[in-house]
Amino acid sequence: MVQTWSNWKRFPDAQSGEHVEAPIGPGIYEVRHTMTGRAVAFGHSANVANALADLKLKDVSTFSRLFRKQALVPRVADLEYRTCAATTRAEAKTAAQRLIGLRQTAWRRRMDLG
Repeated sequence: MVQTWSNWKRFPDAQSGEHVEAPIGPGIYEVRHTMTGRAVAFGHSANVANALADLKLKDVSTFSRLFRKQALVPRVADLEYRTCAATTRAEAKTAAQRLIGLRQTAWRRRMDLG
């Protein structure tokens, strides 16, 4: 059974030794930009803590800023995340697909209203 969402937490800075606080087991995760609320990552995993830790959300170096397109998220410090534990990976996958469907429906309704 899928639990409720955790509170939003600031995304940790690995360089300062901070760690992700997430279930070491199946569940769903969502990462968003703090100021805009724009979703940066969403998914399900057999190990939510590892999935969040493996996200490639590194700070962009000055050199990269000069010669590459800017990243969608300027800094890791501008991100926050929340998690939702599940009892099995299959349950997490089903819940994630349901949430994606609900978001798509809401978006379509919003677009239809103008």
